[in-house]
Amino acid sequence: MRSRPDQYSTCTVSRLNPATTVDSPAGSVVLAEPLDAEAFAPFGDVIDASGVPDTLINAGACRRFHDRARLAVDAAGRLGVSVFASRCHALPVTIEMLERHPLGSQAFLPMSADPFLVVVAPDRDGEPGAPRAFLTRPGQGVNLLRGTWHGVLTPLGSSGLFAVVDRIGPGENCEVRRLAQPFAVVERR
Repeated sequence: MRSRPDQYSTCTVSRLNPATTVDSPAGSVVLAEPLDAEAFAPFGDVIDASGVPDTLINAGACRRFHDRARLAVDAAGRLGVSVFASRCHALPVTIEMLERHPLGSQAFLPMSADPFLVVVAPDRDGEPGAPRAFLTRPGQGVNLLRGTWHGVLTPLGSSGLFAVVDRIGPGENCEVRRLAQPFAVVERR
């Protein structure tokens, strides 16, 4: 079931109103911390198979970890599954822009065991607040809550292939903010 390209919004500035530029501390550095469900909760969900499974299925051959993400879309959209093939990165990474999707959540599920970087920021009166950065472990994905400011997809291994569950439908579902002062993300040592 493929939708027409006009049924989804991309975050390229050419398809949006001109991106607003916001200030960030000049020369600032954000330390990437290990992805943890409690620390990440204000921004979304960690999707993994941690803890005790909710049930066994397939005659006991499969452990089901049920309902791991708070997926949400507006009434005009529907959830769809897409595949993203992203350029891979290495730390340190410079973050020059943040974006958010006001009409629906966005889940990123890596199709490899490679880690990826997740940069998020709280909303401060319609603009990104102080950023945080998280490093995933093998077997972890994330769901970004509707309206969460975040950096671009940043795989750190040799594969940038992801299954993405997000909103498909009409309307502008992407706001972009270019940072007047980009910041660097480095690994916490």
